[in-house]
Amino acid sequence: MELARFTGSNFAYQHLPFDRFLDDMAALGRERLELWGIAPQLHIPELSDAGARAVRRRAASRGLSVACLTPEQVMYPVNLASPDTALRARSVALFRRAAELCAELEAELLLLTPGRGFEDEPVATAWRRSADAIGEISAYAATLGVTCVLEALQRVESNLVNDSRTLATMIGEIGAPNLGAVLDTVAMAVAGESVDDYFDALGDRVRHVHLIDGRPAGHLAWGDGELPLAGYLEALERRGYRGLMTFELFGDGTYALAPRTAVERCLAAVGRR
Repeated sequence: MELARFTGSNFAYQHLPFDRFLDDMAALGRERLELWGIAPQLHIPELSDAGARAVRRRAASRGLSVACLTPEQVMYPVNLASPDTALRARSVALFRRAAELCAELEAELLLLTPGRGFEDEPVATAWRRSADAIGEISAYAATLGVTCVLEALQRVESNLVNDSRTLATMIGEIGAPNLGAVLDTVAMAVAGESVDDYFDALGDRVRHVHLIDGRPAGHLAWGDGELPLAGYLEALERRGYRGLMTFELFGDGTYALAPRTAVERCLAAVGRR
C-alpha cells in the first residue's frame, strides 16, 4: 500500500495552531490533506474566500494540497434531516458554502453525512428531507466542479443511513452523478459489515476511505483497537480501490495532546505491511 495515498488530517489538531498541523504533515511526508472544518482553524460560516485561498497557499508552500473538506456536522447544530425548517435551511446553506470553499481550496471532495430525524417520527419522513437536502447540495457542488461523498453513520449518530445498503439506496435515489460514498471502517464494523459488503453494494461509487481502529467504535489509532485494519487494506486492494485514505483520529480526546505521535504510529503500521 502506497503511503502517499494516506492523507494528512487535522482531526486531532484542534487545540494546536493550524500551521503546526501543516508543518507536521509536511515533515511526515504527506502530500494530500483532508481538512476538518472545525473552529478555530476552519470554521465554515466564518471562513472567507480569501481565507480559504490563504489556507491553500499555506499548504502549497509546504508541498501540500487539499483533497477533501469535511465540515463538522454530527455534534454541531447541523442536520440535513432536521424537522426544524430553519435549522435544516441553515444546514443546507452551510454545505453550499462549504462547496464554495472547496472550490477555493481546490479540493475535489466535500464530505456529507445524512443527519437524523426525530426518533418518534416515521423514518421515511426524515429520509425525504435528507435526500432532498443532499440532492440540492450535490447539484450546487456540481456547478463548482466539486464531488460530494456521503458517509454512513453509527446508529447512535443517525437513524437514516447506518450501513452500505442504505447508503447505496440513498445515493441511488438522489441520482447525482457527482455523489459518491465514504467507507468508514468504524461505521462499517459497528454495522457488522465488511469491505466486500461495501463494494458489493456500492462498487466504484466508493470514493474515499476513513481507515480507523475501534472496539469496534472509538475512532482510534492503529493498534489501539481490535479491528483488522491490515485485512481491510488487503480487501481494498483486492476490490481495486485506488483512492485516498484518512486516519480520522478522535479517540477519547487524548490524541489531541500529542497528535503527531498518533499519526506517526498509524503511518508506521502501514509501512510495516
